[in-house]
Amino acid sequence: MAQIFDRSSNALARMSLVLTGLIVISLGVTLDQLQRSPWVTRQGQRPDQPVPFSHKHHVQGLGLQCQYCHTSVEKSSYAGIPPTKTCINCHSQIWTNANLLEPVRKSWATNESIVWTKVHDLPDYVYFNHSIHVNKGLGCSSCHGRVDLMPLMYQQNTLQMEWCLNCHRDPAKNLRPVSQAYNMAWEGPSKEKPVWCSVSDEKTGKPTAQSVDCQTSEPGKVEVASLSMAGITLPTMANYTKFTSQRELGNYLIDHYKIRKPNELSSCEVCHR
Repeated sequence: MAQIFDRSSNALARMSLVLTGLIVISLGVTLDQLQRSPWVTRQGQRPDQPVPFSHKHHVQGLGLQCQYCHTSVEKSSYAGIPPTKTCINCHSQIWTNANLLEPVRKSWATNESIVWTKVHDLPDYVYFNHSIHVNKGLGCSSCHGRVDLMPLMYQQNTLQMEWCLNCHRDPAKNLRPVSQAYNMAWEGPSKEKPVWCSVSDEKTGKPTAQSVDCQTSEPGKVEVASLSMAGITLPTMANYTKFTSQRELGNYLIDHYKIRKPNELSSCEVCHR
């Protein structure tokens, strides 16, 4: 073969193999970064909506609770989009002639729903249940971000599989008392702002979260139940535990909310249907 190929061909062949390897690696890294980029995940994007609804104005400005519009968030797999009637409850009396609310008035007059652009859109093969997350102490802001500070709604997190798994592998960092689920400003306990929790009246068939009482101010002795002995009713007192870190509180809630450990999530059908 020496008569056909020059001696430099060996060097060219080696160089071509190295270049091919580098191209394959670069392509793999590029595709990996691309599928995590906002171009694919739509993270941070503010899609156009038929009405420029401001969560900041309605939540922080007017003090509306999440449940007023998202009525099914605690009992359904879907948080729910409010019907036009919910908007008209207020806007039949205020801003009645505002141009930007014309789609709302038209929807009410024609009885046709407003077609909103979905912001948090999971793949069709993913099954996500809002109610179980809210009732197990996961706050709205953990997934959706500080919605109360968003003039226009956008997707705070990637919503990719690895993002979900990071939470399920270590849920303690995100758990909070269910009473604080709708508190957008929740930051977790600290030495300056401790949290006190107690457990009482755990019964079979009763939601585990309802047995846990947490307070952000130091509680006094509270009567939580009573025992009847020989006709005499004796009060029992709740024993509160003080928490000064999110890790301590999260581990406490994992135990008492009966949240399954990562090795117990063995069925793919938990998330995929």
